[in-house]
Amino acid sequence: MHKIDMDLVEMTMDVMKYAIDRLSSTQNKIGKPLKEEELKALVGDTITKDGIGGEKAFNLWKKHLTKSNVPIDHPRHLAFVPASPTRAAVMFDLVTSASSIHGAYWMEGAGGIFCENEAMRWMVSLTGLPKGAFGVFTSGGTAANLSAIVTAREYWRSLNEQNKLEKGLIITSIGAHSSVKAMAKVADIDVLLVDTEDRLQASALKDKISGLTPHQRERLFAVVATGGTTNAGIIDDLEGIANLCEAEHLWFHVDAAYGGGALLADSVRHEFKGIEKADSITIDPHKWMFSPYDCGAVIYKNPELAKQAHAQEGSYLEIFKDEGAHGFNPTDYQIQLTRRVRGLPLWFSLATHGTDRYKEAIERGIELAQIAGRMIDEKPHVELVRAPSLSCVLYRRKGWHAEDYRHWTYENHEKGFALVTPTKWKTGDTFETVSRFCFINPDTTEEDIEAILDSMV
Repeated sequence: MHKIDMDLVEMTMDVMKYAIDRLSSTQNKIGKPLKEEELKALVGDTITKDGIGGEKAFNLWKKHLTKSNVPIDHPRHLAFVPASPTRAAVMFDLVTSASSIHGAYWMEGAGGIFCENEAMRWMVSLTGLPKGAFGVFTSGGTAANLSAIVTAREYWRSLNEQNKLEKGLIITSIGAHSSVKAMAKVADIDVLLVDTEDRLQASALKDKISGLTPHQRERLFAVVATGGTTNAGIIDDLEGIANLCEAEHLWFHVDAAYGGGALLADSVRHEFKGIEKADSITIDPHKWMFSPYDCGAVIYKNPELAKQAHAQEGSYLEIFKDEGAHGFNPTDYQIQLTRRVRGLPLWFSLATHGTDRYKEAIERGIELAQIAGRMIDEKPHVELVRAPSLSCVLYRRKGWHAEDYRHWTYENHEKGFALVTPTKWKTGDTFETVSRFCFINPDTTEEDIEAILDSMV
């Protein structure tokens, strides 16, 4: 065997050992970021003319660089929307990369796309959308929301010639995810906000539409509701909004990037009533369906409309559409041409564990939020801002100001104890700095919650 081949084998064994150690460890530390100049001082020049060698590069990663990351699956990482990929999903992410599959067209990636579609059929079944609904995996919620809104915009433009000349308009609430406003810039459409961070009611939406100028109403083509806000886990009045959108002939999109996992949970499934009437839905398996980053998804009631909006044409692409190459081409239904089969780890994890285990893990996240709520009620130094919703809990430390929350966050992070960050919540006309838990990892314990709350004394 050539020396280069032996080096490759040894490097592969080192990587596999690292992966096994990472997956089997129950005492992973919360890392902390270092400044770029600090990291540079530790590792020196890594990209050189002759290379530094795989062994040295990997040792630098293990000794210095990996410690400057915060693992999203740490049980006391309760900030933002963390993630907790199953070991099966992480292992198959390695397989996905090693298999080197281009997941754009069936002709190249039939086996991988077949597996993705198996997982997608299960996800679609959770929504209750009618027969014919289907979707594709994306890089995350922003790409999914963008793909959905571009589809909605192109459908609206197809209705008459005047719409092709207008700048489209959508309505959402201030509680919607930041990606809605971000993707609107990319799609070159305007956004109007209903001034509520709490549950968006159909009545408030109706008032907003009634207050539009005639020209604004002509430009309005879609409403974005949220199935579990990132900040507080709030589910909008989906049924009421769906009915209003139907009456007003508006595209109804539901951003359930975070909350969509709770469609499995019997305890809260009823709160999503109306999602089955959506024209499109965003769900991120890398949030609450225990997949590794990056894995989002967009689902359409009528996938053909998405195909009309997104399918790319090119002379070198024609072969993918010839007889013999026919099959599902994911690239036709979202904004990306080049894509990895990012739904494969989800498929393998579902096949390994079964959907009942998923349901149990999601119910545990909801239960942890309720447990945290009760603990907060019992402690004199903290209080709930609002009742827990899904797996989110907003609470305040009595007497604290914004700088107190920031100092507490940095102090706990510096110690490697926990990562819990402040957020803002609108009360009346003012935004208040508060603290927030988001429970995704079923390995988080009641003792973890207790210790974090006690650290605020």
